[in-house]
Amino acid sequence: MTPHRMRAIKAALTTSCECIGIYRSLTLCADSSAMRIVFLLAAAGLAAPVPAIAGNVNVRVVDVNGNPVVDAVVTIKPDAGVPAGPIRFPWPNTMVQQNIAFNPGTLIVPVGATVTFPNRDKVRHHVYSFSRPAKFELKLFARDESRSYTFTSAGAVALGCNIHDAMSGFIRVVDTPFANKTGAAGDTRIAGVGGGKARLTIWHPRLKSKLNEITFPLDVPVNGDIAKRIIVVLR
Repeated sequence: MTPHRMRAIKAALTTSCECIGIYRSLTLCADSSAMRIVFLLAAAGLAAPVPAIAGNVNVRVVDVNGNPVVDAVVTIKPDAGVPAGPIRFPWPNTMVQQNIAFNPGTLIVPVGATVTFPNRDKVRHHVYSFSRPAKFELKLFARDESRSYTFTSAGAVALGCNIHDAMSGFIRVVDTPFANKTGAAGDTRIAGVGGGKARLTIWHPRLKSKLNEITFPLDVPVNGDIAKRIIVVLR
């Protein structure tokens, strides 16, 4: 915006409006033409930035003896709804078969994600699931081969291998971007959750409850942090 244009806008604000209030650096006026000028100022980037109204939720999950629960999936769904647009997480949608095991043991993916299943072992694998959210088979594939599957329903998917009975893994399919799993200390952090009332859900394959999950009400601060310590009963 040129200096001449800026001087013209300031003059119009001074002479043609009756001020009725101030919101941050913008003066709100009763005159409609002056209001249009105010919006031009905002569009020019002269308005003060509005801070994000969101808080951070820190969760520690422990068992009844106080021991940390590893790989518990924590999800948060604000009552006001989740942000529009596709859900993406910083980790890949990949479940590797390596050392006769699924890696990671628990994977979080959004609804609609296509997960790849690369084989890094010297032996063949045959991945399957009988879980209600996703029933499928990825028939025999060898080392350095890969298969994929698209998950269209939220829920927990238990994985097995038809060749190696000891192999088990889990995919937690979620419909919220506010999700993470606990680490070795039983802790996780979910940042940028919209402030207000929400529901916090803990899922773990050994959790002693219906569908292996429990849900609590949660009040998320509009900014800053909140910490929750949750005791669960495991099988």
